[in-house]
Amino acid sequence: MTASSRRRGAAILAGGAAAALLLAACGGSDDSGGTATPTGDNTTAAPSPTGDVPAGCEPYAAYLGNEGTTVNLFTSILPPEQQLFEESWLKFEECTGIDIVYEASDQFEAQLPTRIAGGNAPDIAFIPQPGLLQTLVERGGPVAAPAATVANVDEYWNPAWKAYGTVDGTFYAAPLGSNMKSFVWYSPKVFADNGYEVPTTWDGMFELSDQMVADGITPWCGGMESGGATGWPATDWLEQVMLRLYGGDVYDQWVNHELVFNSPEVTEAMNVVASWMKNEEYVNGGHVTGQGYGNVASIPTVAFQDAGVGIIPGECGMLQQASFYANFWANFDENAVIAEDGDVFAFYLPEITSDVPTPIVGGGEFVTAFADRAEVQAVQTYLASPEFATSKASLGTWVSANSGVPLDTYANPIDRLSAEFLTDQTGTFRFDASDLMPAAVGAGAFWTQMTAWFAEDKPTEAVLQAIDDAWPAS
Repeated sequence: MTASSRRRGAAILAGGAAAALLLAACGGSDDSGGTATPTGDNTTAAPSPTGDVPAGCEPYAAYLGNEGTTVNLFTSILPPEQQLFEESWLKFEECTGIDIVYEASDQFEAQLPTRIAGGNAPDIAFIPQPGLLQTLVERGGPVAAPAATVANVDEYWNPAWKAYGTVDGTFYAAPLGSNMKSFVWYSPKVFADNGYEVPTTWDGMFELSDQMVADGITPWCGGMESGGATGWPATDWLEQVMLRLYGGDVYDQWVNHELVFNSPEVTEAMNVVASWMKNEEYVNGGHVTGQGYGNVASIPTVAFQDAGVGIIPGECGMLQQASFYANFWANFDENAVIAEDGDVFAFYLPEITSDVPTPIVGGGEFVTAFADRAEVQAVQTYLASPEFATSKASLGTWVSANSGVPLDTYANPIDRLSAEFLTDQTGTFRFDASDLMPAAVGAGAFWTQMTAWFAEDKPTEAVLQAIDDAWPAS
């Protein structure tokens, strides 16, 4: 392909507001849960504290008055991360007298609806996808978030996060942890040795790719095997391009199937991905020990965890993958240093057009309540506060899109870089599209058809039509 075709389409007073709202709110609740107000401006909250606040408990003053109560929390987040969560709110529990009982299950998504239907809903659940929140609301499960929680989200998050916690105009769920998918991994040492600069524009990234080809370095690594989820990295590549080409509104239409897959817009985005990750000059496919790298068709057979094997030795130049890929570099070199001047680091996948400012694809969890007791609302509001997010982030291996967390809280440079972009309230943030689509598409045809596009070179139109055909009728 020509260079032009490759570039087709390239034309704190933390918690202050919440504290004020909680202090002003009236106490009282229904111990068995209750019916939320339709607007989400539920003002029932922790009673106002009485007497002096114990030394060291000033950040938790708004949550006092709930001593001796228990809040049950249900999540899919298992050990060892469980221990970090429990450590992060120890001071909150000590100061407020609220006991947060943590329960985790690897069958969370199957068990939660069953528990709700059986009248055994947890007080709070960490919901991993907005689509699940909508399903639960349709079944009458969650209660609207209190006003103090709403205030935290309004102050500290990009507005898109609030939209993902809202169903039919009612806000239910504040964001919790976040992840950044709009990264490109590279080796700073390889770049320095070859005189390469980190690209800051889409065109510049492909000019660098062309230079790498000329220098005998394959510019891009590829791998998308993931067991029953094989194909998801390719869906991410398309999502990155869709958001960068068209912006948030069109991306939302696509997610909701108001813009079908087999449309000129999605077809154009597929052409951009084809000129990038299906370009035989650009991509190292599967690596076989002793045999070198395969071609584009081998990408679906390479575990996504192994895709970056060529980065540190300079056998491929770049890998588009999420922030969590930081966990895999030790598999290739146990002494690998992840830093701007280290063995490996990441840069932001650039904009395609200035019409879409700072496009970011990411994901995260949402804190959803199923009871409106005062202690439940206190925990829900605290989990949406900068105080909690800072406490949790300081323990490592976790990032929040809460802009009230000082960036120097993050000891890990990739976590810090992720937070820098995720907390940009003027950026164009959107949730991973396949996670928002119906399961038959987002965890089905979208994965399998993108796999066929690479493995079999299935025609683009046929791929897109097959995904459309899998969309549920209602």
